[in-house]
Amino acid sequence: MYFIIMAEDKADSLHIRMENRPAHLDYARAQGCVTLAGPLLTEGDKPKPRGSLLIIEVADRAAAEKFAAGDPYAKAGLFARVEIMAWTAALGPWAPEKGA
Repeated sequence: MYFIIMAEDKADSLHIRMENRPAHLDYARAQGCVTLAGPLLTEGDKPKPRGSLLIIEVADRAAAEKFAAGDPYAKAGLFARVEIMAWTAALGPWAPEKGA
């Protein structure tokens, strides 16, 4: 089952993100469940990270919550808010084929 994890960074926390980025990336790779991930960006001439969006494939919500809680960004206190939502693909490369 797919889940979207959307996390909003705390104000003035770019230094926390950058200090923990290598550990965050290593963790995400090691879990083997990340389908797509990347930072949410500010708008304007010089976009900066302001949060994270991950699409993961895990067995259930409990596994998604465990993944989110174990993220080094979360452990470092980077996030002001984290939302976890069940998701399914309707179009694109992850969408189930129709009429097969």
